[in-house]
Amino acid sequence: MFKPKRLIGISIVIIALAAAIAGFIRLQYVVPVVMYHSVSDVVDHKNRTHVSTAVFERQMRFLKNHHYNVIPLAKAAEFIINKKKIPAKTIAITFDDGYKNNYTHAYPILKKYNLPAAIFIILDEVGRPQGDRLDWAEIKEMRASGLITIGSHALGPEPLINYKSEEMLRRQIFDSKRLLEQNLGAQVDIFSYPGGMFNAEIRRMVIDAGYKLAAATNPGKDYPSDDIFAIKRLRISENAGDLFVFGVETSGFYTFMKEHRHK
Repeated sequence: MFKPKRLIGISIVIIALAAAIAGFIRLQYVVPVVMYHSVSDVVDHKNRTHVSTAVFERQMRFLKNHHYNVIPLAKAAEFIINKKKIPAKTIAITFDDGYKNNYTHAYPILKKYNLPAAIFIILDEVGRPQGDRLDWAEIKEMRASGLITIGSHALGPEPLINYKSEEMLRRQIFDSKRLLEQNLGAQVDIFSYPGGMFNAEIRRMVIDAGYKLAAATNPGKDYPSDDIFAIKRLRISENAGDLFVFGVETSGFYTFMKEHRHK
């Protein structure tokens, strides 16, 4: 049998260890920012950028019914900048590319559950003849609702790291902001790197252009979780129709697990 003093000592060590573990876990928390692309009635488990309408609604209903604190992306950045305590179950929703089905399929569901989201637009593809991208009337309507924030996804879909000249990079970053602002009649503060890829020069240009934040995909451990010009996001696919999987991905610790799963 342990003596009382030794039991007290062991208890103190266990409590201290538990506190240290809890503190470490809290430090790994990142506001989950989910990334969608296309949402339609098609079911495609192989396309990582597509989610069916049924799965999307199931996920949004999950967020609503489980009392998630769904906030605009800019609000998430504000929490990070000001080092504010982040409320439990906080999450931000984003869409890349500007698919027309964001308006026809996703937007009605977001309105139904009153959930805000950001949509990043490829400027050169707005209203293109194929009819698969948003037009200006749809973009303006969604923005006017107060639920949807519109951001730039550059002029074209080519990853910015593929451009060799500073002039071309400036066009993609600066001109896309200017054109969006001209068409919307409002300031545009958010940017998403095409393909989620960037480097130090591109990041600097985004800041110089006057954006307040920039979304990537998963830039890795080299970019800390408090870098609002390298916001880490979680790509959501049809496979997250399993709400257990979706719950894990939106836990706030999934980014840490992804970055360390091969260690």
